[in-house]
Amino acid sequence: MSNSKLFAAVTDLKGVGTKTAADLGGLGIYSIYDLLYYFPFRYDELQTLPLDQIMDGQKVLLKGLVATQPYVNRFGYKKSRVSFKLRIDHEIIMVNFFNQPWLAKQLEIGKEVAVYGKFELAKQSMTAFKLVAKKENDSGMAPIYSVSKNIRQKKLLSLIDQAIEFGLSELEDVVPLAIRQKYRLMSEQQLVYAMHHPKSAQEAKLAKRSAIFREFFIFQLQLAQLTYQGQQKVGGKSKNYDLNEIAELTASLPFQLSPDQKKVVNEIYADLHSQSQMRRLLQGDVGSGKTVVAVYAIYAAITAGYQATLMVPTEILATQHFYKIEQLLKPLGVRVALLTGNTKALERREIYRELTDGTINVVIGTHALIQDNVIFKKLGLVIIDEQHRFGVAQRQALINKGDRPDILAMTATPIPRTLALTVYGEMKVSEIRHSPAGRKPIISEWKTSNQMADVYQLMREQLAQGFQIYAVTPLISESETLDLKNAETLYENLSKDFPDKKVILLHGQMPGNQKDDIMSDFAAGNTDILVTTSVIEVGVDVANANMMVIYNADHFGLSQLHQLRGRIGRGNTQSYCVFIADPKTDSGKARMRIIASTTDGFKLAEEDLKMRGEGDLFGKAQSGLPEFKIGNVVNDYNTMVVAKEVAENIIKADPELTDKNHKVIKDVLQYKQLEQNRL
Repeated sequence: MSNSKLFAAVTDLKGVGTKTAADLGGLGIYSIYDLLYYFPFRYDELQTLPLDQIMDGQKVLLKGLVATQPYVNRFGYKKSRVSFKLRIDHEIIMVNFFNQPWLAKQLEIGKEVAVYGKFELAKQSMTAFKLVAKKENDSGMAPIYSVSKNIRQKKLLSLIDQAIEFGLSELEDVVPLAIRQKYRLMSEQQLVYAMHHPKSAQEAKLAKRSAIFREFFIFQLQLAQLTYQGQQKVGGKSKNYDLNEIAELTASLPFQLSPDQKKVVNEIYADLHSQSQMRRLLQGDVGSGKTVVAVYAIYAAITAGYQATLMVPTEILATQHFYKIEQLLKPLGVRVALLTGNTKALERREIYRELTDGTINVVIGTHALIQDNVIFKKLGLVIIDEQHRFGVAQRQALINKGDRPDILAMTATPIPRTLALTVYGEMKVSEIRHSPAGRKPIISEWKTSNQMADVYQLMREQLAQGFQIYAVTPLISESETLDLKNAETLYENLSKDFPDKKVILLHGQMPGNQKDDIMSDFAAGNTDILVTTSVIEVGVDVANANMMVIYNADHFGLSQLHQLRGRIGRGNTQSYCVFIADPKTDSGKARMRIIASTTDGFKLAEEDLKMRGEGDLFGKAQSGLPEFKIGNVVNDYNTMVVAKEVAENIIKADPELTDKNHKVIKDVLQYKQLEQNRL
């Protein structure tokens, strides 16, 4: 990349050593460029009013002189209050900052300050949210960023301002001038500056609109390049699979394929047999049997003399797939391997060797599969599960390990076909809409917290029959300690309310082996109630766990609730899922009614689209859609369609981006690839 100044490491900035660089890396910030494009997720609109015009409970900006020495009062666990008096003309106002004890050092008697918070009329006091920098209160819009324990708002803003001073003038336009003029978009330098320091709400809106187009445009350029490269590699390679051996697989299964599964297997087999490279997206609801379809695809490729690979986003999911697939294919003489970040060095080297010489027929793993050391003898089939969790470049890195391999992407979070085609390029779409025979639909109910007596009654009935229960509490904030406390409180309450039952707590901060032991105990039936924050990641099927109670259900995305619910209903008995929530908004109530009324993921996806004006109901990583930092594929769908058209026209005219006018695009796409490979 030519502009080394722009893509230089953050350590080039003043005050950024290895420790701060590592902390910034935790936020996905590695370079000056990353800082420039690390945009706020919202703004506080800073309104200054005379004291006699402020209403009770109104959020305002107050400017005045510090009149008393700040007093720090500590109480409870890690709780504190900084209090001081603020003189505004001839009036004195009491200001309180909660849980920000470090601010006391920044408040000196006689110093002029600006504070933003909620005004209490009766007490003539303010509960302050933040001490506002001069640069912010001049513009009237204060940016709020996603931060971490070690990188606070003030620190991040100061580094972003350094990056602006250091690199803003180096920025060149990725979106061509003609397109910017046609769609009234800001230039690169304008949008970056305005995103961090908008002069008004209107300017912030325009900057965000321009930033969303830019983000979608870059994504669609990557897709268009991949599609073009795929078309140049004259088709795929026909796989002459052995139907007699596949009949052995069918005979060995303890169940029959559903009509939907048979239809999809036939579609995949037609693709494998054709001369064209398969590019197929399989959408199947939670528990619909996609893994078995994947096994049929894998076994067909193996009988045709090829190797296969399955990449999934988490280690737990990889391990779950490994055990399931090995159980089905090992009796047929297939060598299955598991490769993740935690695979021991000796075992890892052995896997590398056996992939290269062809001893391993199929490898299942995480991002570890795209490392340079992973070399296949003859890779013919690439399967990517929950592909929206991987970047375009990551998916391509795995595909490039084979010679035009067939590609099957799978997702348990269905999205409407039009959206799928827009965000996944020219993929054919297959769907499994119905669950395997014998499974009873899960009975779902929405209860408010004052109906807990009914919920407890149902829990007691299920426990009396010998069944087990999941009690799930959400990640309410980014604070791990708060989340843990939330889970611990629920654990204590349930232990007290069900004294004769074994209640166990499982959370994300436990060591991996402890989590495994707890889940194994639960799977073996030794635990009655499992209280957890992370069951969605612990993909263990426990047929005897046929009830789930989800607390504060309105803190989860619709699809995440649906995924959680899919952990029960795995046996032949009637299952129950209770969503406990007290939503305050109409859209929150509508979401609870929808999730309780249907167990059909496809219907949920359609309902979500109908309500898309209400915001991103699905939640980011659980939506079945690619993750974007600023844009929302559902809400900004029309922008995505335009970005797709513009990107495809550019790649059609200049596939390798050799035109000097496209040099900036080429640089940014190269950097995007580095960024995705870091994940």
